[in-house]
Amino acid sequence: MSADIKLTFKDFKSDQEVRWCAGCGDHAILNSVQKAMADMNIPKEKFAVIAGIGCSSRFPYYMNTYGFHTIHGRGAAIASGVKVANPDLSVWVVNGDGDGLAIGGNHFIHLNRRNIDLNLLLFNNEIYGLTKGQYSPTTKEGKKTKTSPYGTIEHPFNPGELVLGAQGNYFARTIDVNMKLTQEILLNAQNHKGTSVVEILQNCVIFSDGVHGFYTDKENKLDRQIELRHGEKMIFGKNNDKGLVLEGLKLKVVTIGEQGITEDDILTHDAHEESPFLHWMLINMKGPDFPIALGVIREVKATTYEQKMEDQIAEVKAKSSIKNMTDLLHSGSTWTV
Repeated sequence: MSADIKLTFKDFKSDQEVRWCAGCGDHAILNSVQKAMADMNIPKEKFAVIAGIGCSSRFPYYMNTYGFHTIHGRGAAIASGVKVANPDLSVWVVNGDGDGLAIGGNHFIHLNRRNIDLNLLLFNNEIYGLTKGQYSPTTKEGKKTKTSPYGTIEHPFNPGELVLGAQGNYFARTIDVNMKLTQEILLNAQNHKGTSVVEILQNCVIFSDGVHGFYTDKENKLDRQIELRHGEKMIFGKNNDKGLVLEGLKLKVVTIGEQGITEDDILTHDAHEESPFLHWMLINMKGPDFPIALGVIREVKATTYEQKMEDQIAEVKAKSSIKNMTDLLHSGSTWTV
């Protein structure tokens, strides 16, 4: 959009007091977004941050960019209109797991289906935080909350599965405290042409503290996380000696050096593969048997909605006999009065 834009993360900080709870994972995400945007070489006035309702949806107030705090679950729909009407803008949607996947679930699905060129950040703390601790569409089965005092009996959504089911072309996952990885993914998402969905595992210190603790535990996180990068081997672990292989139609964790396993046997990540088969398996990995997959899991090129719209308009114009207002007024059925 422009060249040699010299900005820092401070240029993206607004004058508003950040009112999230102390220790909330949203603070780290905010810093990651501001630092990533400063590196995108895009003027501030070319950014628009759109949000629905929820703790995460306060985001536009804390960004020194254009923004819109919309209504519950409608962030993706309004952002779609913003992008189609202003295709040169870099549009970012901020959703919580409740806002984006419950009341906003329909818009989430159709955003991915249409492949509009914008970026959706899904803050997933597996709870409704702003409204004080009700279970959400991603809350684990059996979790006791304000609205499930005996444990929720609902099967949770996996956001990545929804993206694939809606024929989405881009899905990535990161963790709030891993700011380096988050920034790397955000830069990648900006460069992707089409809908980019980034799930950010986020900690709510009040109503779901430690909800992702199994994966973020400092002592064991290297054995419980795998950072995927296109073209690189799927290797992880404290000693960098664990990896993923395909056994039949299932993934399997193996140890390099045991049972004749070498690095050559380990799968190489192909985020650009059109078939979602392996991406689906990576998205669904969970502990204790598997590490959780982080990084850009799926990134497939496809024509965007707005490009198809522009092409269609150009085609209709070329074929139309109406070239100006006079032609329009004298077209069709006309009467002299």
